[in-house]
Amino acid sequence: MEFDVEKIRKDFPALSERTNGGNTLIYFDNAASAQKPLSVLEAVSNFYRHDYSNIHRSAHDLSMRATAAYENARKKVLGFFSAPPGFEAVFTRGTTESLNLIAQSWAQSNLRRGDEILLTEMEHHANIVPWQIAAQKTGAKISVAKILPDGSLNIEDFKEKLSGKTKIVSIAHASNVLGTVNPVKLLSGLAHSAGALVSIDAAQSSPHMLDNLSDIGADFYSVSSHKCFGPTGCGALIARRDLLDAMPPYQCGGDMIENVSWEGTTFRKSPERFEAGTPNIAGAIGFAAALDYLKNLDAAAAGKHEKNLLIRLSDGISSIGGTRIYGNAQGKLPIVSFNLSGAHPNDISALLNAGGIAIRTGHHCAEPLMETLGIRGTCRASLAFYNTKEEVDIFVEKLAHAAKILA
Repeated sequence: MEFDVEKIRKDFPALSERTNGGNTLIYFDNAASAQKPLSVLEAVSNFYRHDYSNIHRSAHDLSMRATAAYENARKKVLGFFSAPPGFEAVFTRGTTESLNLIAQSWAQSNLRRGDEILLTEMEHHANIVPWQIAAQKTGAKISVAKILPDGSLNIEDFKEKLSGKTKIVSIAHASNVLGTVNPVKLLSGLAHSAGALVSIDAAQSSPHMLDNLSDIGADFYSVSSHKCFGPTGCGALIARRDLLDAMPPYQCGGDMIENVSWEGTTFRKSPERFEAGTPNIAGAIGFAAALDYLKNLDAAAAGKHEKNLLIRLSDGISSIGGTRIYGNAQGKLPIVSFNLSGAHPNDISALLNAGGIAIRTGHHCAEPLMETLGIRGTCRASLAFYNTKEEVDIFVEKLAHAAKILA
């Protein structure tokens, strides 16, 4: 069955917004954050209207309803991502906090001088800076696997950098700049053979319904609700429960406490151990609603639609003289980072914005990757299943016009 994108678009109110000069919004900034379907908006609104209360701490009806909804959301996260048995989901503010949790709790407790952390050249700052801090505090060393000219990971270099000293490999499932999808199942197997744990930054891959977690075989997975068409300020660290239970608290107070006295404090097991204070209850409920929405989509048809859009967009950009696309790996996500010779990315974005087109410009929180590419930043057009061929064609037309103005 053909993917009915026009029907899907009716579920997303923001896609009907009017922007500069009365143009209908063309939203090509999905790698930064995705728009929200009505079902998510209604789930959050209904919680605040009818069920709002704090969770876990009261015996009254509202609290019990809120607690049930929050814990049901946790189950839905584990189920949607096909988490293996023995894994738990800790609610966080998103991928960034999840990675920080691993680096500050597991890494700072387990790494020693001489140990190594293996990353890649395509990592987001959120998967670099926490490890730099952990390395500074523990004396561990960061090793970085290189990428190939097409933007794919240099597997041979990865193998060379992997050794008995490597204690953890932390890698993006997919690059937010290049769109490259890494062979994380292969990399997890290699890392485990060397005795290392594996952390997967799944911020970019999760909304495109790629490999389920039970098939990848890693130890930690970090995801963000807002990338998956859910609310901001919520996400999850999905990890082996035995690792979580052995990790010290990341923050303290509130619901993560077992017992407190002046003589000392004991802490609950995961996931509560890492959910100090009043959590983002509405965010978790909205996240679950977003995952329900995705679950009801025809994933194969949505993926095929995105692939066709990517080909159309890449061909259209390439047809404009002076453009250069960064990242051409096979099987990449619908993300196209590009530059126009002699033009600053911000100028291109401003001209596109005047036509109602939203893209992202800059280093995309990946400055080390920009250094590898020999540039300071790019324009980035990123697509989702609700985008259309007509939008792509308008984008290419407007970009070609901008290229003439900036020539």
